[in-house]
Amino acid sequence: MKLVPDFAGARVEPSPNHGERKDCDAPDMIILHYTGMPDHGQALSWLKNIQSEVSSHYFVWPDGRIVQLVPETRRAWHAGKSSWAGATDINSRSIGIEIANTGHPGGLPDYPQEQIDAVIALCRDCISRWQIRPERVLAHSDVAPRRKVDPGERFPWQRLHEAGVGHWVMPGPIRSGRFFQRGEQGQPIEALQGMLALYGYDISISGEFCERTEGVVEAFQRHFRPEKVDGVADMSTIETLHRLLAELPRFQGTDEA
Repeated sequence: MKLVPDFAGARVEPSPNHGERKDCDAPDMIILHYTGMPDHGQALSWLKNIQSEVSSHYFVWPDGRIVQLVPETRRAWHAGKSSWAGATDINSRSIGIEIANTGHPGGLPDYPQEQIDAVIALCRDCISRWQIRPERVLAHSDVAPRRKVDPGERFPWQRLHEAGVGHWVMPGPIRSGRFFQRGEQGQPIEALQGMLALYGYDISISGEFCERTEGVVEAFQRHFRPEKVDGVADMSTIETLHRLLAELPRFQGTDEA
């Protein structure tokens, strides 16, 4: 175990739960989580317990202290069954950051300013060293829709973006108008699924607004349109998705979005 932290502000508390990265020479994603446990100390201990078979690269306390559990060159066990942009071994491609917060089971309390400042500093350092693109700083819920909901709709993604971390646009305003929901079928549903898949979500382009589609829409809303998370693809949701796609470098100058 490497004893010198990759991030200068971190304290090393090694976890045994890691391995070799597979089919990926370096991380190109950051995945943000909340711990979701009532006792932050127990959450950290669990990440270091060999019996848990879970870990992350970093743990961030509410007061901003940062603990490194696994070297960034190693594959921490944080994402579980997940996928993004066609890749299914997210652990091998990512740096996992666990943020101490009781999450939805604890009423999803706000993240303290000191903690978010620390997350921003850590992410910026990782992004600089590994050349991670903004749109690949993601929530656990993005890569595992419905199965996971962290770090939750109260996580301040806009604040991270303003500090140079992650991809964000102002969400389209919530208003009345056409919307799509579970059970509907047709070309508009196929177009919606296609746009979500282009952004990176794991979704089949079937033309049917199925349970999976609803879960992916919820995950998208939780990250990018957190004011209302209901799995219904209203005009606000679709407009926000259009804006995000239009700002991706690979689509600029095209009519893909």
